[in-house]
Amino acid sequence: MWGRHHGTVPIGVVDVGSNTVRVLVADHGQTYLSEREMLRLGADIESHGHIPPEKLDRVASVVSRYVADADAAGATALEVLIASPGRQAVNGEELRELLEEVSGRPTRILTAVEEAHLAFIGALSVTSVPARRPVAVVDVGGGSAQVIVGTQHDGPQWTRSIDIGSQRLTSRMLSTDPPGANAIGAARAEVEHYLANWDAPPVRATLAVGGSARALKRIVGARIGVDELDHLLELLAHTPAVEIAERHGIGQERARTLAAGAVILSGLQHHLGTPLKVVRGGLRDGALLTLAAEQAAAAA
Repeated sequence: MWGRHHGTVPIGVVDVGSNTVRVLVADHGQTYLSEREMLRLGADIESHGHIPPEKLDRVASVVSRYVADADAAGATALEVLIASPGRQAVNGEELRELLEEVSGRPTRILTAVEEAHLAFIGALSVTSVPARRPVAVVDVGGGSAQVIVGTQHDGPQWTRSIDIGSQRLTSRMLSTDPPGANAIGAARAEVEHYLANWDAPPVRATLAVGGSARALKRIVGARIGVDELDHLLELLAHTPAVEIAERHGIGQERARTLAAGAVILSGLQHHLGTPLKVVRGGLRDGALLTLAAEQAAAAA
């Protein structure tokens, strides 16, 4: 269906996150397959502490289909990565075992540090940054958010993960549509609680990856500073998700969690002290680069 160009060796990754399940097959910057489905595992975990049986079945069905699609796209290697749902759900290991069984591929639950480091690798792979300039990469997912500080030359030097993401914060404090200013204020205080004792080293730039950042870019552009974040929080506090979705070409499920994503990014931006630059790379790109390096080392 997607074809395979002569001389290429595409590899793939399936990323099981709190908002979406995605598959990416690529080689040297060329994408052969990119699909996603919104499953909102983070909402189930926030409500029940576990992933219900019917949702486990649905995730397994999606992952099985994505593996078949990746094979059809010519993927020579593929792994399944489970992000925060594997760490936060009491049946995270059951999820991993099920997905490994249906996929027939190596399947692992990423630690928060592993997730952060892959996002860092992916973000810097698509960005021109001086090799020794300290930068931060922020990745707000559905169930957690990662911050990584380092340089292109030396790699990650400081990592922090906070156990709150756009889906979990929406379920916990921003479920009304639109949420209103008071709920936004309370959510900001909740995020600040998670950012207590912040000790990140100073940075010269901050790169933002992930679905929330990409969606906010559609509204205010790729550079998101204090003024842009204040505007976004005012807009999202008082505008229904369906209107945001229609006006800015954002999926309605993403629009529903966008206020929470903006709240978390605002807290991170405040502590890092530099505007956010939204870039397209991220965890999946970092995972592909890492897997490609492993494949090359094994073949040497």
